[in-house]
Amino acid sequence: MAEPPSLRERTRRAVHAEITSTAMRLFRENGFDATTVEAIAAAAGISRRSFFHYFGSKEDLVMGDTEALGQSVKAALEARPEDENAWAAIRAAFEELQAQHGSIDERFEMARLYHHAPSLRARHLEKHLRWQELLAPDIQRRLGLPASATPDPRARAFVAAALACLDAAVDAWFESGGKADPGKLFDEAVATLRA
Repeated sequence: MAEPPSLRERTRRAVHAEITSTAMRLFRENGFDATTVEAIAAAAGISRRSFFHYFGSKEDLVMGDTEALGQSVKAALEARPEDENAWAAIRAAFEELQAQHGSIDERFEMARLYHHAPSLRARHLEKHLRWQELLAPDIQRRLGLPASATPDPRARAFVAAALACLDAAVDAWFESGGKADPGKLFDEAVATLRA
């Protein structure tokens, strides 16, 4: 049985959640780009320095720990059956993202922020480039490509296309007011690429 988190860790999580909640309220009220780190810190009752103890940037506050999330998607991909085709495996691995992004309302709020904040879009694209390197080796194997020291460009292109399909599905889901099925939208985007 795992040990419960320490008091220090529980306190850290509570402060992290409070800063996030405060920031999301300010983003809704003022917009992402117009909300400064200083405004978030002041509204949360902490110093600017304390803010950076919890988050590397304002974008990180919204996007979370993209490296850790990428590692969890990679682990989910690698845990898929060995003989599962690359599209089915990556789709199942992407479901890990939904599991870690909270409620439908929270996911919709995140999509709204991405939709309206160019700086978040830019950070999102940086994340995609890192994830291509993380996910490409398993995809390379699933595509039957020979192993190599660096990921094969075809495997990186596959991951880039899958991430583009995911983004298109999330955008369409947001534009539907959260009514469309994001899984179906992803499948439709992939089917178009494979046609």
